[in-house]
Amino acid sequence: MADMAWPNLCLLCERPLIQGEQHICLNCLYELPALHESSFRENNTADRFLGKIEFERAASGFRYNKDSNIQKALELLKYKGEKEVGSCLSRVSAIRLHEQGFFKDIDLLIPVPLHKKKLKKRGYNQSEWIANGIKEITGIPIHSEILGRSVHNASQTTKNLWSRWENAQGLFVLNKVEGVSGKHLLLVDDVLTSGSTLEACGQALLQIPDVRISIFALALA
Repeated sequence: MADMAWPNLCLLCERPLIQGEQHICLNCLYELPALHESSFRENNTADRFLGKIEFERAASGFRYNKDSNIQKALELLKYKGEKEVGSCLSRVSAIRLHEQGFFKDIDLLIPVPLHKKKLKKRGYNQSEWIANGIKEITGIPIHSEILGRSVHNASQTTKNLWSRWENAQGLFVLNKVEGVSGKHLLLVDDVLTSGSTLEACGQALLQIPDVRISIFALALA
């Protein structure tokens, strides 16, 4: 009765959700610009890191288009408190990538950390919610305490490529790394633009002996 009086609505199109749908309707999910990569070493995501950092493979879930539903979804995730959007969208991507073998031999999911001040203000880390969706599909555990953010830097949104890179240098420090040596780690982030944030995360993680890293972004800008 409560659902009939106050139906759950799709966060993107605001139409009532039917049985089995959560947060975003199937029609909106189907229309999102999913990325289909034939190679995890030679694609637009991997290109952002070639020659900059050693990595095993890289992929993104969706193409980020301005004034589109994927932009709306990410704004809901990051700024409107709709954290479930992260896990909803990453589940969709993880199903496809799991079938293609992207998660083979990955040991841990590493969400890009937020600084404590931003985490307190937002109330959650959107990258952790993205990692949650991947975990639901793959069963790979999440380790959120390996990396810490040492500086509360300004937003990257309005910066050019050089400023983004400069802004990300020295941002991340290693914390609890016991038992991580020799593992294959998947870095998880929301939007990949220049790649400077993920590059800085990767540089920190590669200080751990015999670690390998791969990269996943929910959306590629």
